[in-house]
Amino acid sequence: MSDAANALPGPVLDHVVVNVMDQLDPALAAYEKLGFLMTPRGHHSLGSANNLSIFTTDYLELLGFEPGKNTNRADLWKHPPGLTGLVFKPGDPDARYTDLQKRGVPVDPPAEFTRPVDVPGGPKDAHFRVLRIGADEVQNGRTFFCHHYTPELVWQPEMQTQPNGVTGVAEFVIASTDPTRTGGIYERMFGPGLLQSVYGGVAFRAGVPVVQILTPEAITAKFGIAPELGPDGTDHMVALVYGTSSVEQAKEELAKNGVPFGPYGAGILVAPAHAAGVITAFVPV
Repeated sequence: MSDAANALPGPVLDHVVVNVMDQLDPALAAYEKLGFLMTPRGHHSLGSANNLSIFTTDYLELLGFEPGKNTNRADLWKHPPGLTGLVFKPGDPDARYTDLQKRGVPVDPPAEFTRPVDVPGGPKDAHFRVLRIGADEVQNGRTFFCHHYTPELVWQPEMQTQPNGVTGVAEFVIASTDPTRTGGIYERMFGPGLLQSVYGGVAFRAGVPVVQILTPEAITAKFGIAPELGPDGTDHMVALVYGTSSVEQAKEELAKNGVPFGPYGAGILVAPAHAAGVITAFVPV
């Protein structure tokens, strides 16, 4: 590998994507009830729309389309609703693209797009460059790299203090009947030895968060909720665990907003029906 490739970071989470299709408004309301501070509706130059919740170094994206715009980015809406996006920081995007090609990883040519953001003094365009891993490599979802030319427009300090105390994603969970197979694309992306064996599957760190690829049985044992696989038993991204500075604060937000929750180790658990189809937990950090 070149010096540039050797200097590239290993996996570091940039953001996670929940596909809410044409249910942007209900999903926004649901996540506000979970105690997330959400950004105003954003509109991508590629045609999709979103609301974000911004954490310390990563963020949550509720991604969907507004009425009459479902033909824009039709590739996004072929996936089932729920958790569909695992997104990494690329480091140098040009070096990353070259590195992925050298590793034989199917990757689409880099694409750039913008999204207007309201800031004091008037709107400015947040500018992104993405490297999308080939669609056939990830079942019922997407994995890609996102480079931020204007990170200051996304990580605005006033948007990073969450009512539920969340400071970031702690775990991202994928259901698979063959976790080693599913995890193979990530070893191809980042190098051999990435995956570590865990109960019921494999896992790897993506900065602070841990990506877990587990059998449905292991996920049921972990959360007490049976995950939904994709069509014909295909892989499905199913759960997010968030780190919070105060589980009590998260409990208070949920109770105030009438969201039922149960115990989850030292934290709490919310059923997917209350989180746009995503098994959701809050744990202390």
